[in-house]
Amino acid sequence: MNDELLKNKTVSHYKILEKLGEGGMGEVYLAEDTKLDRKVALKFLPKEFTRDKEAKERFEREAKAAATLNHPNIITIHEINEHEDQIYIAMEYVEGKTLKEIISGVGAGLAPARATARVAPTINEIINIFIQICEGLQKAHEAGMVHRDIKPQNIIINKDGQVKILDFGLAKLKGQSKLTKAGTTVGTAAYMSPEQAMGKEVDQRTDIWSLGVVLYEMLTGQLPFKGDYEQAIVYSIINEEPEPVTGLKTGVPFEFERVINNALAKKQNERYQRISELLVDLKVLGKKVESGQTIATSSKEKRKPSIAVLSFTDMSPQKDQEYFCEGMAEELINALTKVARLQVASRTSAFQFKDKGCDISEIGKKLNVQSVLEGSIRKAGNKLRITAQLVNVSDGYHIWSEKYDRDLEDIFAIQDEISLMIVENLKIKLLEKEKTKLLRRYTENQEAYDLYLKGRYFWNRRYEGGLQKAIEYFKQTLKKDPSHAPSYSGIADSLSILGLFWLPPKEVFPKARSAAQKAIEIDEMLAEGYTSLGWILFMYDWDWSGAEREFKRAIELDNHYAINHSWYALFLSWMGRFEEATLHSNRALELEPVSVILNSNSIAVHYFKREYDDAIKQGLKAVEMDPNFLRSYWYLSFGYNGKGMWKEMIAALEKALILSDDSPFFLGYIGYAYAMSGQKFKAHKILSRLNEISKTKYNSPHNDALIFLGLDEKDKIFEYLEKAYNERSFMIPSLKFAPLYDSIRTDPRYLELLKKLE
Repeated sequence: MNDELLKNKTVSHYKILEKLGEGGMGEVYLAEDTKLDRKVALKFLPKEFTRDKEAKERFEREAKAAATLNHPNIITIHEINEHEDQIYIAMEYVEGKTLKEIISGVGAGLAPARATARVAPTINEIINIFIQICEGLQKAHEAGMVHRDIKPQNIIINKDGQVKILDFGLAKLKGQSKLTKAGTTVGTAAYMSPEQAMGKEVDQRTDIWSLGVVLYEMLTGQLPFKGDYEQAIVYSIINEEPEPVTGLKTGVPFEFERVINNALAKKQNERYQRISELLVDLKVLGKKVESGQTIATSSKEKRKPSIAVLSFTDMSPQKDQEYFCEGMAEELINALTKVARLQVASRTSAFQFKDKGCDISEIGKKLNVQSVLEGSIRKAGNKLRITAQLVNVSDGYHIWSEKYDRDLEDIFAIQDEISLMIVENLKIKLLEKEKTKLLRRYTENQEAYDLYLKGRYFWNRRYEGGLQKAIEYFKQTLKKDPSHAPSYSGIADSLSILGLFWLPPKEVFPKARSAAQKAIEIDEMLAEGYTSLGWILFMYDWDWSGAEREFKRAIELDNHYAINHSWYALFLSWMGRFEEATLHSNRALELEPVSVILNSNSIAVHYFKREYDDAIKQGLKAVEMDPNFLRSYWYLSFGYNGKGMWKEMIAALEKALILSDDSPFFLGYIGYAYAMSGQKFKAHKILSRLNEISKTKYNSPHNDALIFLGLDEKDKIFEYLEKAYNERSFMIPSLKFAPLYDSIRTDPRYLELLKKLE
């Protein structure tokens, strides 16, 4: 559109004042709204939008949808209209600078107090900017809209530091064109996700990718994927990995690297699945930066050394040392996490590659570590042969390797030597306290150690028989070494899980409490002991302040103990403190992202927050991770319950029933689902079946209460809930906030029951 023709021209009731800019999507002018006496921005779109009827209709639909997005971080669209066969949009005029200008060093800082030229934004300011962008995108995604063109030019910051996202409703139409089409700009190509660059269907994860690119650029001043021409950029996006931000810019917290890696995962299912996940991580990071908890890169230190310890390979003749191989690796992981200057991949993250035949470079890339320890164990009688190799991920060469032919009683010395050699070869200088922690062990008795490893092996499997075996091995450990504190914690945890699903709570929880207290008595610095006690105070004693005290004490002692964060998140959910619950649930998954146990627990956090779609997505992810982990199906059924998807809920619970060998606990839930789906005859059959089962094994009254809840038999519901309360069923405290009980919340008997829990 000719500038001279528009100068001082009136379009409808808008008086053109000046041209603000132009690009592939049209020209933008500053105008005065003569009706409402305000400044607006008018965007005139290319004439091809008007000539193509289908394109015009599609654009108008999307513009109308965008106009409904009422959010402080999204530009407000006032109207869409036509002038001389050209479509224009009248939108809110924001006086400020785009991120592009800020990244380029043009214009003012972000806040009025920093409004001097060429002042680079601080880490805190960058986090605040991206939190606002995420909040705006979250609003759009909830409305079913995907921006598709997130880039620095489309994000503006006003003089008060408020972020505004531009061009909602425009990018989708633009995104229909292929990269090879004339007129597509290189700048836009640089922010495209792999699926978008390949012309595939896109969803909200494309916006997450683009936002990751912008965040990378904001932190480093350069793009993660570059090229001299468009197709070169596309090749880089699809095939290459960006240089780590901590290697390009000093002062950037290491945690930013994980956030960016999650946003820039090339496979959609490995990326952040929802903008809310990125938003939570940014808020957590912001709090850490404010409190000084993050470790930033310095001019002398590009990146913290990092390592993954793989499960050792069993080379024994009988192939019966899996527990020993896993235990050896787990002990090394636990020891190395005591070194502050070393990042260590979690047990579940490292063990996911067991028996997969992956090469070291692939493992290093997926776990974002620089080195990998692998090895093998051959155990025959009292003789051990252990090999260990520390491998550099970047080139595949050995940094260090060693072979040990020793007696079994030398296992502790071997572990110490391997740990010290790893630290030495990664050129980490140990503080004296760190060395003490690194070499610390809880027993000098080799037989006790071997039995403890067997107990841990079965505890990690989390099924009824496995938990019983774990308890037996922990008890045998204590016979060999009565002062082995971790075994007491292991007994407490195993008993408490059995008391949730398989055994009478009053029978096992007091024993579990005694074991947890004994663990703390022996070692007051053992985080696992406080976690065990906190869980029991929460699930059985219903001592809310006491439970929180123990969970927090465990965090003080070991902020890397993922189970504690996960259990604390469940506690916070049941207390209705949902934002805190999300933070700790995400912290647990940050520490052990591929733990099916922790991923399953996070489903419950979504459910209590009434985020049913997220609960279902998380549930399906957990099921995919391990199709034989029964609790994933139980938690998944919660999401289906919230959505009233009874067929899917029943299918999930049927799988849980098979895996649990027809546990009464899961029979109660499937009976509820039958009743809610109108299959009352089947629900009554489950009631009869539970009555028969009660003659030979424990059946919590809560199981019957659930079925009566589905049948809407109020008197029976409260009769059995009262019995469940008296038997200390762990589900009783969930009555406070669990959506499952919405239908009885107005009943006076429900309120009376809640009073008892205060």
